[in-house]
Amino acid sequence: MRSVSSADWTALADEVNTYGCALTPQILTAKECQQIAALYEDVSRFRSTIDMARYRFGSGQYRYFDSPFPALVAKLREAFYPHLLPIARDWAAKLRQPAPWPDTLDEWLDMCHRAGQRKPTPILLRYKEGDWNALHRDLYGDLVFPLQVVIGLNVPGTDHTGGEFMLVEQRPRAQSRGTATLLPQGHGLIFTTRDRPVQSARGWSASPVRHGVSVVRSGIRHTLGLVFHDAA
Repeated sequence: MRSVSSADWTALADEVNTYGCALTPQILTAKECQQIAALYEDVSRFRSTIDMARYRFGSGQYRYFDSPFPALVAKLREAFYPHLLPIARDWAAKLRQPAPWPDTLDEWLDMCHRAGQRKPTPILLRYKEGDWNALHRDLYGDLVFPLQVVIGLNVPGTDHTGGEFMLVEQRPRAQSRGTATLLPQGHGLIFTTRDRPVQSARGWSASPVRHGVSVVRSGIRHTLGLVFHDAA
């Protein structure tokens, strides 16, 4: 695992503020990506498996890790939080909303647990040919962290085709805007969980955002999802 702190966080914050998402430099090596993807076969690692077609979420499958997490997954979640926190607090200030997030991830998760949100939320997702994910939000309860991260574990164009990560933003008094990103292996995409501030002549407004995955045309696509609030 490469240092999350070594990324240019000023540039990443600027990009997230402009587009609602930002692609990080490579964080995981190819070997680490393969190791995480291989965990999908070990059902004992997970608390729940979701068949997306059954719930009309799309097509494909994902699994929520159970505690304790694999060391690498836990380190990634802990490494990202302090860098995302200033963006989250800035957004709350612009929207004149509460900013309940404390300085450390452990304190924040303790708040979630005391509010009844005790289920762990790191996700390992698998998409095969023809699979896709409908536009949605990962909220899980009243306590929500406004940013999350998805990390590509396969090589686009080699392991799979299609499967772009999609972000759709409903802009105030305007048509929705979409962003599509192919996730390079080992790179993370920071993106908006629920909504983000957008400036207009009337000041700052909350712009609702949803995310999903386009149809995988061939091969298999694995991603690791890091959500920074636990579930009820």
